[in-house]
Amino acid sequence: MAPLRPVSLDEIESIAIGAWILGTGGGGSPYLALLNLRRLYREGTVVSLMDPADLADEDRVAVVSNMGAPLVGQERLTDPRTIAQAVRMMEDVIGRRFRAVMSLEIGGGNSLQPFMAAALLGLPVVDADCMGRAFPEAQMTSFAIHDLQMYPLTLVDVRDNAVVVARAASWKWMERLSRTACVAVGSIASTCKAPRTGKEVKECAILYSTSKALRIGHAVRAARRAHEDPIQAVLALEGGLRLFAGKIQDVERRATEGFLRGTATIDGLDDSRGHTMRLAFQNEFAVAWLDGAPRATTPDLICVIDTVSGDAIGTETLRYGQRVTVIALPAPPILLTPKGIEHVGPRAFGYDLDFVSVFA
Repeated sequence: MAPLRPVSLDEIESIAIGAWILGTGGGGSPYLALLNLRRLYREGTVVSLMDPADLADEDRVAVVSNMGAPLVGQERLTDPRTIAQAVRMMEDVIGRRFRAVMSLEIGGGNSLQPFMAAALLGLPVVDADCMGRAFPEAQMTSFAIHDLQMYPLTLVDVRDNAVVVARAASWKWMERLSRTACVAVGSIASTCKAPRTGKEVKECAILYSTSKALRIGHAVRAARRAHEDPIQAVLALEGGLRLFAGKIQDVERRATEGFLRGTATIDGLDDSRGHTMRLAFQNEFAVAWLDGAPRATTPDLICVIDTVSGDAIGTETLRYGQRVTVIALPAPPILLTPKGIEHVGPRAFGYDLDFVSVFA
């Protein structure tokens, strides 16, 4: 068994950059979570990363995330105590202590939620998640694709409201019930999802995704220091494709039903001049149309990146005039299976489109 690996604050900064790219526009900006972790590290906290292979089959793992509309997350500040409280509540519900915590999604701020919980609870973070990116709904996970149990769930907000969803008839019912509670408390809350065993994590999670975010973040920072193109560094590292470059011409978005939904229109520049790309999103970018024809769809990762800095741009931070580059990154293999496409393909988001990978 490998020893737990301490994660430095510098590495957490890289994870935040990489996970913001992997978030495909969602998962919430990592900035506020990063501020919290900087403070916790100044106070002497160091969080450790755990290899999922070192979990015993019977260990229990807490799967954590913020839930809600990313736009609201920008306005209501993240507090590590709510995510820790959701984990402790879950321990009370199941009558067992957790061995470790892990991300629901390696996208955006949700990649840092387990680090905040771990800092307060003294637990390690498992190097895994169950999306390999970010998705908006509870049934859009590798655990749901594997038909694992979807309950119980605990949900806590900053006002000290707390909800337990004891049972749900299906993953979609769990999404509906928990989303209703989330909307009731203001469309942002900390959640601890159905507990997973070590065996389930090893067999059904997307493994080593925290390390992946770390590598991507390192590549972006190294390119900046060398005055090279950070976007090209990410594409080379991950085998990605550059889809479009241009300027944001229009953004239409609304926070509704606990989601941020909308579209963004980009006028082409440089090699894309004379063309237009339109992106549709539900927290995350789901479909990209080039001159009216589908160019990329979920579950391929559609990422919008600041052309100059290489920083990801979230659906809540899109604004007129931004110079952006749209890239695609490969999805984890489980999302590309027929059952995966059922859960996270374009039809799962309401688009009458067949999934055709840009990497096919």
